[in-house]
Amino acid sequence: MKKAIIACLLLVATSPLWAKAQYTTADSIKVVKLLQEGKKQKGKQDLVLFFARKFLGVPYVASTLENNTDEQLVINLSQLDCTTFVENVLTLTLCTKNGQTTFDDFCNQLRKIRYRNGKVGYPTRLHYFSEWISDNTRMGFVEETQAPNPPFSAVQTLQINFMSTHVDKYPMLVRTPAFIKPIAQMESELNGQTCRYIPKAGILNNAACKQAVKDGNILALVTSRQGLDTSHVGFAIWKKDGLHLFHASSLQNKVVEDKSLLRNYMMKQKSQLGIRVVKVK
Repeated sequence: MKKAIIACLLLVATSPLWAKAQYTTADSIKVVKLLQEGKKQKGKQDLVLFFARKFLGVPYVASTLENNTDEQLVINLSQLDCTTFVENVLTLTLCTKNGQTTFDDFCNQLRKIRYRNGKVGYPTRLHYFSEWISDNTRMGFVEETQAPNPPFSAVQTLQINFMSTHVDKYPMLVRTPAFIKPIAQMESELNGQTCRYIPKAGILNNAACKQAVKDGNILALVTSRQGLDTSHVGFAIWKKDGLHLFHASSLQNKVVEDKSLLRNYMMKQKSQLGIRVVKVK
């Protein structure tokens, strides 16, 4: 095991592909360890939830991708926000399904998941989850579920402009105003697209919802906040009392299998409208 980790780290250190990667030795070792554990999972084990549980209790830290003066492929498993939690779990899952066990494999897969066409750059990062879903569907990594109706009885028409109209909230845009134009162009290309979702009042402990939403599905919480499409992401997990969210929680400051029913959690948030459901392929 130690020899495999050392060999993996030497490969990454000499690979020009990751010249702009940011990671710690501890994180690279953890990745290899997790991939080795994943390789041993057999039978009906849900890999998504298997890997998600490996991050239980990891601190929630916002904006972990925003700390560099230029865009880098950030690998940080010790601090997670809701999106990086989903991305890391998805990367580990896909690597395992494809028999990939090295840190270089992980970095390559994460790069494809996080960036449009796998090209590392701030304007090509998949900032809005609608574009994230679209690009990862195109790559064959995920597939969105939007039927039947019910429970997918609501429709969202995308009207996105938050980044280009709130430049002051994005340090990279403040430092590099030239990025604003491609970001605005990306927003424009998304606008007008529609997607079906399950309204929060329709998230019930019934056969229709259980058929539509499976354990380990990615759930994107649709928001009414102006200029945005979604406000939070996590994974679906069914318990006896109904559907719960497995997520990096800003309220609880860590990764949790939320004890509250997802429906109840969302009912307390007026701006949260419902859930989009994305299957990991």
